[in-house]
Amino acid sequence: MKTRFLFPNKFKIVGWILFMPSLICSVFFILFENFKIKFLKIKVFAFYFDDFMNDRFSGFFKIIDNNITDELLVFGLIIGGILTGFSKLKNEDEMISKIRYESLVWATYLNYGLIILFTIFFYGIGYYSILIYNTFTLLLFFIIRFHYMIYKLNKANQDDE
Repeated sequence: MKTRFLFPNKFKIVGWILFMPSLICSVFFILFENFKIKFLKIKVFAFYFDDFMNDRFSGFFKIIDNNITDELLVFGLIIGGILTGFSKLKNEDEMISKIRYESLVWATYLNYGLIILFTIFFYGIGYYSILIYNTFTLLLFFIIRFHYMIYKLNKANQDDE
């Protein structure tokens, strides 16, 4: 079976190493708003910066002081999630491809169903926060469903033996 768009199996380990610590730290970041790693406050180039507290500092093409903790967590979640979800398994066959496809479709339906639900019942800044978190939920739902279905498949195969 040809799997043109999947990463080699060894990337899955790198994905888990990036994804899990980023996910755990992101939960702390959400629960404790002041969770920042102090030495990560650096000067960065911003194409656009909006300081809603002070319009004088807002604008395009600025060098700003920024704590990059949240940016590093976003990189870890996205890159780790993609490597985890889209790396080949050791025994990649048509059944695994079918489970991967169905899990991706299921995760997409669930994700956008939740967006519709949240659009109906959440407003203001809370809604925008949900949309930001939603950047990661599609990958998270896919990874959870895919690995759960692989677990069920392996368990069924063991029971048959």
